[in-house]
Order: sequence, then structure tokens, then C-alpha cells
Amino acid sequence: MENLSVYSIGFLAQALFSARLIVQWIKSEKAGNSISPSIFWQLSILASWLLFIYGLLRDDFAIILGQIIAYSIYIRNLQLQNRWKKLPLVTRVIALATPLIAFASILNHWDIHYQQLFKNDDIPLWLLIWGIAGQITFTFRFIYQWIYSERKGESILPMGFWIISITGSCMILSYAIYRADPVLFIGQGFGIIVYARNIILIRKNKLQLNSANQQK
Repeated sequence: MENLSVYSIGFLAQALFSARLIVQWIKSEKAGNSISPSIFWQLSILASWLLFIYGLLRDDFAIILGQIIAYSIYIRNLQLQNRWKKLPLVTRVIALATPLIAFASILNHWDIHYQQLFKNDDIPLWLLIWGIAGQITFTFRFIYQWIYSERKGESILPMGFWIISITGSCMILSYAIYRADPVLFIGQGFGIIVYARNIILIRKNKLQLNSANQQK
């Protein structure tokens, strides 16, 4: 029963992650190019918050690390879109406070959490390293997207974001198979389809723009 409740949190997080991709995919199809709607980032924050809790309950440092890094980037993209301050104050406070409180709790009880996170018999060291590498690669897509968007002065999901997404997703997918983690497996399996489609949309849009320029 305990595992069922933990998995329920993880599946809810992945459902929200999938929902953000579906919304982004539909809006991009209508626009004929890969776009970055604000709802994508709003759902990302909520899903990341839930997956962070899931990682804590599963004693899985690879998951926790990925969400800690990505969380602030989601918020920054909403700021770039001038949407962050439009969220209710309570929502913003909870969004900012929750990971800080959880992280402080981990540090405060480090000896206990160290054993749970790094001495977990269910996760061999080599697998933990591979999982962390996958999460870092997967999360780096948002660091890349953040730097790219800061330079452009607006929230954009560029080609590099989707290429890194597929690479990191494949790594996490293999980690999920070894961990027998259905939450990660289902989430990443669906994501790869959307990542590939966005790459196709971007390439198609560039070809159309080049064709239009040549006709001029």
C-alpha cells in the first residue's frame, strides 16, 4: 500500500510532465514551429515539485538532483514571459519555499539521508552514477535553454534543447529499466516522441523560411 501511494505521486508528476508536452506539442503544431507557451512552465513547476517529493520517498538521489537544478529554470522562464508575478502570491511562496525546506531538511539530517540516498542496496553505485549522469544531461537542456533565452531576451525552446532532451531521455530510460521504475519508464518513453516531433517542426519551419527567402 505504501509503494502504491508513492508510485501514485510519481505517476501524477509524470502525467503533468506529459500534459505540458501535449499542450506544447499542440500549440507548436498550430504555429508550425516549436514554441514555448507559459502553461508549459507552469505545469513544469507543479510536476517537478511532485517528482521531487517522489525522489525523496524513493531515496533516489538521481531524481532529486535533476529536479533541484531544473526547478529554478522553470521559474526564470515564467519571469522572462512576465507571467511569474501574475501567479497567486501563495502559489509563488509555496513554489519557492518547498524545495528550500526539503533541501534544508536533507542537510540537517545528512547522516541519515546519506545512508538512504548513497548507500541504498537497491541502487548499485555504478547505476547511481549512470542515473545521475542521465539526470544531469536531461537537466542540462534547461540550462542550455535558459542561456539561449537570456541571450534572446525571451523564452524559447531551441533545436539544441530537443536534441539534448532525446539524449538525456534515452539515458534515463535505460536507468528506469534497471531500476524497474515504471514512473520514469512511462514518462521518458512518451517524451521521446514529442522531442522528435519538435525537431521535425523546427527543421520544417527553417526549410520554409529558406525557401521563402530564396523566392524573394
